[in-house]
Amino acid sequence: MPTLGSLALALQEPPVPAPETADVDVLTLIGDASLPVKAVLLVLVVFSVVSWGIILYKHWQFRRAERQSMAFLDVFRKSSKFSEVQAVCRTLGESPLVSLFQAGYAELTAQLRTQQGERPANQAGRPTLKSFDALDRALLRAAGIEVNKLEHRVTFLATTANIAPFIGLFGTVYGIMNSFMNIGQMGSTNLAIVAPGIAEALIATAMGLFAAIPAVYFYNLLTQKVKHFASSMEDFSLEFLNIAERNFT
Repeated sequence: MPTLGSLALALQEPPVPAPETADVDVLTLIGDASLPVKAVLLVLVVFSVVSWGIILYKHWQFRRAERQSMAFLDVFRKSSKFSEVQAVCRTLGESPLVSLFQAGYAELTAQLRTQQGERPANQAGRPTLKSFDALDRALLRAAGIEVNKLEHRVTFLATTANIAPFIGLFGTVYGIMNSFMNIGQMGSTNLAIVAPGIAEALIATAMGLFAAIPAVYFYNLLTQKVKHFASSMEDFSLEFLNIAERNFT
């Protein structure tokens, strides 16, 4: 006759094995993602790589422009003749101020050459400018060209900042839809069925933010530096015009 202890032992349920835990591997999730999500991730990677290339290039360009502009201003303010400044322009070609000076110097030289053989208009016996406004326009035109050069490719960062989150959102929506379709096909809400689609959706969202956030920050930073260069060019133009007015009017 079975004892009470043996009955209790017989009724005891066998131990349930603990579920195995798998390490989350982002590369595996990306490899197992659906084709549309992979395409979204590839597009975002391209946007991110191009954006970082522009950021690094513009940082290098602006550093050289700042350094050479300081050297040019030092030469410009110490020289007594424009011809002396013109001699050093070739070695400081990265500075936008050099282009402004060359445009102003070319306009100034062109106007003074047209007066060769004519009697000078001022009492000091020096040739005078025929059109001060023409010199001002030449400087403004050169400043506009230099600002466009400085802004070149920077707008791509704004494009990345605006559309990268929406591209990532498309991948997110598709991943969630894929999860719901798996639920409908399997007839189960088991985490193993839902998790892959949710995971690839979150990866697309994260990649969109990864591409957009640096683009926003550096676009604002580079735009501010362009404004600083534009202000420096405006100050230099006024300084150049003052010198021309004192000596050639």
